[in-house]
Amino acid sequence: MRTVRYIMVAALLSTGLLGTVTAAAENTSVLPLRVVHADLPLPGKPDQAYVPIDQQSTGKAPLKKDTNRFDYESIDPQRQLLFISHLGADSVDVVDLRNNRVIANIKGVPAVHGVLAVPELDEVFANATAINQLEVISEKTLHIIAHVPTGVHPDGMAYAPKVHELFISDETGQTETVVDTRNHRRVATIAMGGEVGNSQYDPVSQLVFADVQTRNEIVAIDPRSNAIVQRYRLPDTCVHDHSLLIDAPARLAFVACDGNARLLLLNMRDMHVLSVHKTGRHPDVLAFDPGLQRLYVASESGVVAVFQLKGKQLRLLGRNYLAYEAHSVAVDPQTHRVYFPLQNVAGHGALRIMAPTL
Repeated sequence: MRTVRYIMVAALLSTGLLGTVTAAAENTSVLPLRVVHADLPLPGKPDQAYVPIDQQSTGKAPLKKDTNRFDYESIDPQRQLLFISHLGADSVDVVDLRNNRVIANIKGVPAVHGVLAVPELDEVFANATAINQLEVISEKTLHIIAHVPTGVHPDGMAYAPKVHELFISDETGQTETVVDTRNHRRVATIAMGGEVGNSQYDPVSQLVFADVQTRNEIVAIDPRSNAIVQRYRLPDTCVHDHSLLIDAPARLAFVACDGNARLLLLNMRDMHVLSVHKTGRHPDVLAFDPGLQRLYVASESGVVAVFQLKGKQLRLLGRNYLAYEAHSVAVDPQTHRVYFPLQNVAGHGALRIMAPTL
């Protein structure tokens, strides 16, 4: 995921006017979402980029890193646990979704980006990007049980169950690291030929697909050989394909292009583009609710776009500003609740819990 920091005017940041100014052109309508629970405080120090109201007149600007910046999320629907990569705090936050309570804060994961829960393994995988290392977390104890070296800047992940392998996108390293989850060892490093965005496993073709964002390509990898079997060039309507999500039963793929704020709907049978849609600036994380057939696109600009899938057509339900840096989203397929970790709610990190209104 993107780690670009935006230098903001402190007064606008704390009052919320920043979102009004920067996102106005991106808004179309009210989001089809409502808050269903008070914002849940997440562990961490006050955001040092936040300036209290009583100090705004001094014109102080943010000086230090965003200590409450978050990145990926992953839900274990069986245990009803939400895992949140707390990038700025070098930890993984764990939320019990049954009672909306933080039950653990797993420390020692420097600049954590990707996080992926794999219920069948009773394990959670988290990328410690600052040290180019994968941390393996036991879901039974919520403690780190193993460390595995990766390539440079590990980001997203995908799990291929047939071969028990984890595929890690080494974004700036331009490689895909393959880890055998049975012994927690790196077994392959695949040269991708460019910066790697998200990776996703397709259970139908049994291939791993990865964005090679600096080449505007989607690359198919065969987990049985850990070799690239196909490269698909995306059209010029997409610039820098950073994010990828697959709807395997429908044979569709969603691709977020963070260079020009566009979302592609792809037919996975031939990898042709079916439609192109506008998102917020710098789209980042995608989440799909298979029950409601609803797609959520969160962006670095704080704008969230919500689409309805019907057959092979996407219809925009709403696109509007949610909150500062609301670029991560997860959806619970059982309850349909939607979760947004927010790095600056009155200077503190918080989890916003929402539900569809349509």
